[in-house]
Amino acid sequence: MPAKILVVDDDRAILGLVKKFLTSSGMTVMVSDDGSEALLLVRDSKPDLILCDAAMPGLDGHALCRRIKAEATTGSIPVILMSGERVDDKSMLQGFEGGADDYVLKPFSLPVLLARLQAVLRRYATARSSDETLRKCGLELDAAGRTVKVGKSPVSLTRKEFDLLAVLVEKSGKVLSIPYLLETVWGYDPADYNDPGTVEVHVYHLRKKLGPTLAKRILNLPGLGYKFDDAPARVA
Repeated sequence: MPAKILVVDDDRAILGLVKKFLTSSGMTVMVSDDGSEALLLVRDSKPDLILCDAAMPGLDGHALCRRIKAEATTGSIPVILMSGERVDDKSMLQGFEGGADDYVLKPFSLPVLLARLQAVLRRYATARSSDETLRKCGLELDAAGRTVKVGKSPVSLTRKEFDLLAVLVEKSGKVLSIPYLLETVWGYDPADYNDPGTVEVHVYHLRKKLGPTLAKRILNLPGLGYKFDDAPARVA
């Protein structure tokens, strides 16, 4: 069954161009030039992925993404933001904190855009098909339900925090490089984006939310990357 994509942009030329290309690539495409209208379409049609311009009049892409991710019936739909200007780290992190799954910069190559969409769709398909619950060191991570507990207490994580923690725990004991994490969790091409600050900020928030005991298990190995240390605690 073809993937259903909602493209949101106040530039009708871009809407037409992207719709024509994605349709020719076998996808079902809906379009909207208004954020508020797009929110109604999301609630009604439940697309498989939303591609949205970050800067629009009224309900812009960042606000639309936050609304979508905050609602129980739409929160699991991936959102990719488009930006007409080269965004700085602060703006990009703001988008990720709001639940965005990826960023693409205009002007973009249509084949590269398609590859980014397909990569995000694959990540979500893999997560949906897995009902595995990871349990490590008092941490319980439900991949299907995308929930986390420390002991019996639930922990609220953003989507990227959850994805980062899932990769670290799944590959516990292994050192994961910054390029690997940026590519696996964020979908970046390391040749284009390799800023360790993105991972560093998310690790900081993870440590803070998980508490001091688990925070000590997320290790930073300078020059190498990060790992989740699942070795038994030493008894003094």
